[in-house]
Amino acid sequence: MTAPRYGFVRANALSLVFGGLFLVTLVGQAVAGVADHNARQVSEGLPEISLLDYVTSSSFGVDVMENWQSEYLQFLLYVFATVWLVQRGSSESKEPGQEGTESDEEQQVGRDAHGESPAWARTGGWRTAVFSRSLGLLMAALFLLTWAASSVAGWAAFNAEQLGQRQDPVSWAGYLGEADFWNRSFQNWQSEMLAVGSMAVFAVYLRQRGSPESKPVGAAHADTGQTG
Repeated sequence: MTAPRYGFVRANALSLVFGGLFLVTLVGQAVAGVADHNARQVSEGLPEISLLDYVTSSSFGVDVMENWQSEYLQFLLYVFATVWLVQRGSSESKEPGQEGTESDEEQQVGRDAHGESPAWARTGGWRTAVFSRSLGLLMAALFLLTWAASSVAGWAAFNAEQLGQRQDPVSWAGYLGEADFWNRSFQNWQSEMLAVGSMAVFAVYLRQRGSPESKPVGAAHADTGQTG
């Protein structure tokens, strides 16, 4: 049976909507951020700056990168944790007893791949090994890149503040040992851990009809891994 065809927008609506929301909220952050920054500048008798100057500043950069790296850390941990850990009754979890990487037959790789399987799922060897872990590897790479970017932006912002207070700047390695860096990091990380843990537990007892992130409305609380 041939799968129905949909237009590009309908077939990609989820990514398009969230891509649009991302741009809107990023612009909103920039506009609100420069207004807040200039309000503080005026109160201190300092000149205001333009929106362009603000979005290219270390202050804006560190705020953006800190949020990005905490989000990618969340997905990195969740992708790997759900391989080996389960939450009975959660739609976000595998059934207890199914922990692990599963068999080739279950994962449809190598000789168990089918005609529409991605090429690297069929070839075997290192290509299949890499493709089998590509999502986690990408999340790890994006986390490390955004973590590095946030540390550099945070270092620049920290040193700007140090110089403004007539104190000596620190090296990048020195900044990684500063309380300012770890306060910023843990502030973002703890919120992500709370959100993921809450979703895993709430999905056991609560429902959202029609969402693949929820079990069917009538499913038992103990049913695990079902989606509605």
